[in-house]
Amino acid sequence: MTLGSFHGMRVLALESRRAPEIAKLIRTYGGEPTVASAMREIPLESNHEALAFGERLLHGDFDLVIFMTGVGVRRLMDIVSSRYDRARVVESLRSIKIATRGPKSSAAVRELGLPIAVTAPEPCTWREMVNALDGALGPSLEGLRVAVQEYGETNQELLEALSEHHVEWTRVPVYQWALPDDLEPLRTSVRSIAAGLVDAIVFLTAIQVTHLFRVAEQMNAVNALHAGLNETLVLSIGPSTTEELARHGVEPDFEPSHPKMGFLMNEASECAARLLEQKRSAARAAASFADAPSAKAAADAAVASIPGSLVPATGNGKTTHPMDARHLTAIRHVHDIGRRMATSDPLHAVLNQIVSFIETLLCCDSCFIYVLEENQLVLRASKNPHPDVIDHLELRLGQGITGWVAEHREPVVIDSGALQDPRFKSFKNLPEDSFEAFLSVPLLARDGLVGVINVQHRQPHHYTPWEVQTVSTLGFLVGAEIEMARLESEKNALSDQLESRKLIERAKGLLQRDHNIREEEAYRMMQKESRQRRKSMREIAEAVILSDELRRAATARES
Repeated sequence: MTLGSFHGMRVLALESRRAPEIAKLIRTYGGEPTVASAMREIPLESNHEALAFGERLLHGDFDLVIFMTGVGVRRLMDIVSSRYDRARVVESLRSIKIATRGPKSSAAVRELGLPIAVTAPEPCTWREMVNALDGALGPSLEGLRVAVQEYGETNQELLEALSEHHVEWTRVPVYQWALPDDLEPLRTSVRSIAAGLVDAIVFLTAIQVTHLFRVAEQMNAVNALHAGLNETLVLSIGPSTTEELARHGVEPDFEPSHPKMGFLMNEASECAARLLEQKRSAARAAASFADAPSAKAAADAAVASIPGSLVPATGNGKTTHPMDARHLTAIRHVHDIGRRMATSDPLHAVLNQIVSFIETLLCCDSCFIYVLEENQLVLRASKNPHPDVIDHLELRLGQGITGWVAEHREPVVIDSGALQDPRFKSFKNLPEDSFEAFLSVPLLARDGLVGVINVQHRQPHHYTPWEVQTVSTLGFLVGAEIEMARLESEKNALSDQLESRKLIERAKGLLQRDHNIREEEAYRMMQKESRQRRKSMREIAEAVILSDELRRAATARES
């Protein structure tokens, strides 16, 4: 077989466990490798979810188990077998259906001598898993009690898809990923990409993407990283990694026919030089349409502003910090929030604008705003659509982390493992309950509680003091306005109720007159019509009044 070649390209890989293997592959295909560890596997602080899974499994509480990784299968069995008889655990698994995400998890299950009912085909993403379950189980999937063994991070899309199928799922985490102890290789990688010292970067997992951008964020170098990636060949091993890149605004230049490291190296090396030249030519062409000197100066300033940058500041020696698109969008959101407040917009319009502002500024995966109403916290706004719980979900003061924040009027910051916090309360209808990072800040007005803002990230996220202070400051700024908007909404609702009551009373009087019945009978007649026609009492009353007016108008014309 003829091997392709990277032709001496400088190839960066963010690999930990298989660092020597990936470096050897890059050299084999004619590249100059640099390997930086982007993550480390750490045990969970507590194995109580895995042990709870074992107990429930032995009691017959599950219909299906989804195994996501081979390492996860073996680790889970070791944990459960430390408390329960391994043979009993295996027999309990034999009595239910088992689904596996790919060949590694399938091999680990077969080591236990267990049959596999469903296997997700390549590229083994959550979509293939859901489609495979649909194909194998069909309508019988609905209502199943499913345990999902997790692989270092929560696959939120899979859980949401299971919820859409009305599946009762349970997360079973057995290990997790963290940033490496030594962050300097990752920091150097960010600087090298920003300085144009990397020709190609290889992403083998989604968490590598997450950690690279997290470190760049800590360095205030996200803009410089994006600028560098615009002229660096980005290689993604498969759809899950590509999706994570897309979340960070990066479109990969190459994805192999099969999501495996060997296929990626072989196929990418055949076209890498050509793709890189095309990408850099496109970047040069785009720059020619802009003010090239200004663009170059801005790029240099962005790179030079990174601590320990490999490219020094140029020009007059002053460091500039160009405003990025995210902050410009945030400023527009602030303007819109102010405009809505000034024009006394409805409560939901103001709250939704605040959610958009926080989403833009913090790049969060979830944002909830609860408003205090009659000593209850009512969910009034959400980044993600939740029509079934918006305006319906209520919390008591002191209930869950949100209630604790409201009761103590102090923020809570959890960078990872939010579910493990003793104050945490889960709600079945909210997939966000499985998110790792949690920031909750009280909304205050004149030292009085107005509500609570919750910000969440799917993966562990370090909330910087700046982020916490920004959300807290927003709470102080808009607390009074939210209270005013809430009171205005309540006033409008009360006015609407009074108007409805007037119409209903008038309609009752007309029915009493026309049918010679008592007030109670007239009201029951309207209630019956309301139920049968699925119309509100006000709509029925308006129909009765309109009918009477039309009748009187016809009588007047005849006379």
